[in-house]
Amino acid sequence: MPVSPTSLHYSAEQVVWQEVPGEVALAYTITGCPVGCKGCHSVDSWPVGSGSPLTQEHLAQQLQKYRGLITCVLFLGGEWQPTALLKLLKQVRNEGLETCLYTGYESVSISLREQLTYLKTGPWIAARGGLESPTTNQRFYDLRTRQLLNCKFQTGE
Repeated sequence: MPVSPTSLHYSAEQVVWQEVPGEVALAYTITGCPVGCKGCHSVDSWPVGSGSPLTQEHLAQQLQKYRGLITCVLFLGGEWQPTALLKLLKQVRNEGLETCLYTGYESVSISLREQLTYLKTGPWIAARGGLESPTTNQRFYDLRTRQLLNCKFQTGE
């Protein structure tokens, strides 16, 4: 069964505290990632169309369920289906919440950036480490201030 370019699917939905500094985020691991980083911790999410559909109705139910508890919605992927992701980002923003996208790409479209509060870019490269590593190739930005926030992930040990 082909997957519509206007729909997203997710393999995990959870409330997280560490992925977006200063925010409590409802996080969705979107399926169908075309990047395929060696050493990815979410290989199970690679098959296109796997998981559950992330509809606007489902998202609305979850936003209501977590109202007053979450401050942000994090999408771990989905930028490869920008039309579908844009609809969800706008829905989240209309609810007064912050938005974040983790992408393995180096950049995303302007239309996506306009709907994002935070953006993490860069593929996973095991030898360079993640956001907690001073040698990482990944970058985490607050798009409101254009500030690089990698330091928020590093412990300084």
